[in-house]
Amino acid sequence: MSLDARWAHAWMRRTRAVIADQRQYLVDLDRQIGDGDHGENLDRGFAKVEEVLAAAPDIGVQEVLKTVAKTLMSTVGGASGPLYGTAFLRAAKAVTSDEVEAAGVAALVAGALDGVQARGKAVEGEKTMVDAWAPALRAAQEAAAGGASPEETLARAAEAAEAGAKATEPMQATKGRASYLRARSIGHLDPGAVSTSLILRAAADAAAEGEQ
Repeated sequence: MSLDARWAHAWMRRTRAVIADQRQYLVDLDRQIGDGDHGENLDRGFAKVEEVLAAAPDIGVQEVLKTVAKTLMSTVGGASGPLYGTAFLRAAKAVTSDEVEAAGVAALVAGALDGVQARGKAVEGEKTMVDAWAPALRAAQEAAAGGASPEETLARAAEAAEAGAKATEPMQATKGRASYLRARSIGHLDPGAVSTSLILRAAADAAAEGEQ
């Protein structure tokens, strides 16, 4: 079974809910190595996303992703808005159909990673959200190539993103605001990598529970 517009809308509703639920956790993570606004910014951005999409229930996957991109860019301050906005915009361009198969899931994740790297100029190992998106892409590509379903492909991507986010804890940041702390950035999770893992988990859970 492919993933369709109902899944895309369900993904964003779940993302809105989980970001709201984890808002303070993301704030606390960002206060340790950043400026402390990551949770607040994403909570405001995805609340607006939910509001905008509720007024457009009939749009397809590509339009959902484009709407998310435009909404986050216009409502989320700091680095998060442009990074996630570009990620969702490139993801929308990478998805060529409103019926998303496993290869389409991998393409979506590849587009998102491409967007993050184009905007942030980061590579793996610098303690950024790239450290969650990159392993998620590898897992999605491996799953799709192995014949996994779209749901399984998303689940593998989410698991890899969670592992990637956890792996940022012992890293020393060499990119972004956290890099100013040098060695003192070691021992903390990167909030962008954590929020990436939450967003991909929401996508996987929406697919697994048939919210299509």
